[in-house]
Amino acid sequence: MKIGGWQRFSLVDYPGRLSAVIFTQGCNFRCPYCHNPELVIPKKFQEPQPEENVLAWLKKRVNRLDGVVITGGEPTLQPDLAQFLKKIKKLGFLVKIDTNGSHPEVLAGLLKESLVDYWAMDIKAPQGKYSAIAQTEIDFRLIQQSIDFIMNSGRAYEFRTTVVRNQLVPEDIMEIGQMIRGAEKYVLQPFVSAGKTVDPKFLSAQSYSQGEMRSWAQELEANFVKHCLVR
Repeated sequence: MKIGGWQRFSLVDYPGRLSAVIFTQGCNFRCPYCHNPELVIPKKFQEPQPEENVLAWLKKRVNRLDGVVITGGEPTLQPDLAQFLKKIKKLGFLVKIDTNGSHPEVLAGLLKESLVDYWAMDIKAPQGKYSAIAQTEIDFRLIQQSIDFIMNSGRAYEFRTTVVRNQLVPEDIMEIGQMIRGAEKYVLQPFVSAGKTVDPKFLSAQSYSQGEMRSWAQELEANFVKHCLVR
């Protein structure tokens, strides 16, 4: 596993659970607003953290933490992801995977081995804008396969969209709602600059107001999804 770093304690990354967060290096998307360029752009990669160090630390947190979140970057690009998750599950932790949904076959393999307890999939845009926002050519069929798979996996899940004002308009959000019709949980995340982005031009990007996004959430709940939150 190429581990770019880890957060030893989080109250927010795994809903309802105390967790550690492990960040993997490498991503096949180049979303300009992403605030983890050091995990996305190869020339910014630092020396990976030794896997054994991370596991040794987790062993000390058995019965203190509930779960481990694997995020990135894009975790499904890691060829030894399943092997790493087996070690985490052996310690007794719940596992949450954050993914962009570009590799549904990897998700299926993880589920087959009962290695994931919670999915979080980022949905970047409606189909017509997907490649433009991800800044790479996207086979949208794979995105839709991942959506369908996660919704029928029997595991807890959420879909989420980071909203940048100059990329998405309210109609786009409703179109995403149609894509995930019937979903248990959809999260709207207003873009907030963290002082670094994949594209520096997005350091000053703006989102919408909380009021605007809450009104979208109400409309999404009325027409498409069971629960919609503004985070």
